[in-house]
Amino acid sequence: MAPLLSIEKLVVRLPSGADRAYALKDVSLELSANEILCVVGESGSGKSVLAAAIMGLLPPEVRVEEGRIVFEDQDIIRLPGDLQRRIRGARIAMIFQEPMTALNPLHRIGDQIGEMFRAHTRMSAGDIERKVLALLDEVLIPDPWSAARAYPHELSGGQRQRAMIAMALALEPKILIADEPTTALDVTTQAQILNLICGLQRRKGMAVLFITHDFGVVAEVANRVAVMRNGLLVEQGPAEKILNAPSEPYTKALISAVPSLKPPPPRPVSPHPILRIDGLTKVYSQRSPFAGRRVTHALNDVTLEVAEGSTLGIVGESGSGKSTLARCIVGLLKPDAGAIHLGPLNMTALSRAERRRESHRVQIVFQDPYGSLNPRRRAGDLVAQGPIAHGVPAREARDRARRLFALVGLDPASADRFPHEFSGGQRQRIGLARALALEPELLVADEPVSALDVSVQAQVLKLLADLRKQLGLSMVFITHDLRVAAQICDHIVVMKDGFVVESGSANDVLGAPQQEYTQLLVRSIPGQDRLVTAN
Repeated sequence: MAPLLSIEKLVVRLPSGADRAYALKDVSLELSANEILCVVGESGSGKSVLAAAIMGLLPPEVRVEEGRIVFEDQDIIRLPGDLQRRIRGARIAMIFQEPMTALNPLHRIGDQIGEMFRAHTRMSAGDIERKVLALLDEVLIPDPWSAARAYPHELSGGQRQRAMIAMALALEPKILIADEPTTALDVTTQAQILNLICGLQRRKGMAVLFITHDFGVVAEVANRVAVMRNGLLVEQGPAEKILNAPSEPYTKALISAVPSLKPPPPRPVSPHPILRIDGLTKVYSQRSPFAGRRVTHALNDVTLEVAEGSTLGIVGESGSGKSTLARCIVGLLKPDAGAIHLGPLNMTALSRAERRRESHRVQIVFQDPYGSLNPRRRAGDLVAQGPIAHGVPAREARDRARRLFALVGLDPASADRFPHEFSGGQRQRIGLARALALEPELLVADEPVSALDVSVQAQVLKLLADLRKQLGLSMVFITHDLRVAAQICDHIVVMKDGFVVESGSANDVLGAPQQEYTQLLVRSIPGQDRLVTAN
């Protein structure tokens, strides 16, 4: 049977000045009806460029130089623009990686889904509204009527992704391209989205091109796998073969970089706490002209301890209170009740000026390595900024910054470059160097590896473990990835709706969870029964 989509020796050239000449070089792939082909590789491997080429969405400076993309007996990259538009969305649809960016913030969800019908059909307004509600119901969004009238920011991340799926499925395409659709989602929402895509694919007989860097996801959904590196297709074959008997060293390295859910042997931990949190409570109150006052209990009587030199993991779904807790610990938010003790010092009882003087003792590494660095300042200046603000002479602070660059695995000479000149993993190292510049006693890491692919993630986790050992750091490590928590954390606290629902050693919480919610989190980890990691 002929493939539904055939990519033949595709060559895509990058503009001059790029880090390499070609985004894709001699890539050949086939996608058949009723199958899921996973394209996997690190950032920069060419996965998203491949998707953009199929959709006809390459930017003007990036061009197809050679090769063909054949769909329904037509080379679609050679078609005129109006014919490409008839295929795009109607016959080949795409779920984009970041729904908050892909959705128009000024238009309601229902109007954006309805645009598919207004652009490609002659359906009446009433029929379009009924179809939109049916689609939202099909992708399991609760209360489709309210969701259709909501703006993107009024939906959760998982609901936004479901709305994107509804939009992609509106015209019942033959091919669905899913570009990293679960990367930023917590483990239970990720499992729901994967189940939804697989269920829809089976019911509708679609072909799915699923782009990801997560081999756990690959193990969960793929029929076949194609592995890419630096624009080249290095290996492809049935999922079982690629996962269990890969032939290429690069594929083996990617699979081995997936963190194991089994924690390493426990380390000896100090009996002395460096951080004590007693009864911490934080309530957000927001007034809406339509819904009145909305009250959210982000933290509810949270009590926990961090032993000196240890790493405490905080895990839970989005909205569980993890990031609110992190911001309270570092002083970016003031709790409504409770106390935060750093050693003998009650940080919540300090005045603003006293808190500023003591702020060097607790530092934070933020989740987004792109948004947390000022793009207008050189990397070395960003690292030196904190010490200078605390009275360190500028020259000494810049020398310290260069030493920290070497400590976190960056070339000290690169301190004169701007953030956009670094990769995502390098930017996260800059964020780590900036946090360490003030020589903190406690480091709070808020989802520091969630935006990174598995190999870079493994490098950053190893770096954190080495720094903990070398500097005697104590850490609060916040994550929704239980595999990551297993490898980096001595103890784990599980949060849900602002409450601590379970706590204990990493071995106890992940190996024999007692609470039903923790058991659900562990069961939701993708590929855990199909993917055997090397570490």
